[in-house]
Parts: sequence; C-alpha cells; structure tokens
Amino acid sequence: MTCPARFLALRLLPGEDLLASLDACVAKNEIKAGWIAGVVGSLSQAALRFAAQPGSTQLTGAFEIIALSGTLDAEGGHLHLSVADTQGTMRGGHVMPGCIVRTTCELVIGVLEGIAFQREHCPVSSYNELVIIPLTFNNERLL
Repeated sequence: MTCPARFLALRLLPGEDLLASLDACVAKNEIKAGWIAGVVGSLSQAALRFAAQPGSTQLTGAFEIIALSGTLDAEGGHLHLSVADTQGTMRGGHVMPGCIVRTTCELVIGVLEGIAFQREHCPVSSYNELVIIPLTFNNERLL
C-alpha cells in the first residue's frame, strides 16, 4: 500500500518521559499512523522489556540513544530502543514507561496519510499486533 507522508520534529527536554511525550505528540497531532524516522539523544533511565520476559527492567545511569524504531498510533504504538552506557555496552528491548531524557532527545516522526494503525489480538503471536486500516472520507477510500 502506497501513501503520502509528512514529518514532525520534536525535542524533548531533561526529565521528560519518552513514551508519555510521544503519546502526547500523537494525540496533539492526531497521528493515526506514524513511525520513528530518526532520533538522537540520551536517557538517565531506560525502561526495557527484554525478549520473552514478562516484566520491564529499569536501567539507571547515563545512556546514549543508539536507535529507536517502531510504529506510533493512538493506542501507543510499538517501539524498540537500543542504548549504550558510559562504557559503550549496549542493551535493547521493548520500550516501557520510565525512559527519562537526560540531556535531550531529538525526534523526527513520520506520519502516513490515508491509513490508520490499530492493534488486534493475534492468535499466532498471542500479542496485540499491527493492523493497517485504509481511511475513508464521505464513504470513499482515500487510497
């Protein structure tokens, strides 16, 4: 499915929560289908859920954001984060609440027009997984 895109730029300040700030940006800009196009910054706390683990792990210290990827929607999206500590040791996993900006977090968010992302239970994975919904206007598909 091909659709046009636009981009938003956002800077988070020290002490801001990454997920809460992204959720607020999605709500304010009425983003129905977005993704993280780029990021650079640092965290003083990184809350990650590692693969096949039920809960989150809270890391505290000084961390450089190496990568943040994933999709955004009104339900919160699905994000993965990689960070490096002061020795360059990397850790990564599913982003959980409690990722706190240390010095800055500069984000470029892509927004896809004409579609919406939703999450529905997937019997194969047992998680709520991405469903792509074409949007309509006056009962006509936009794409």
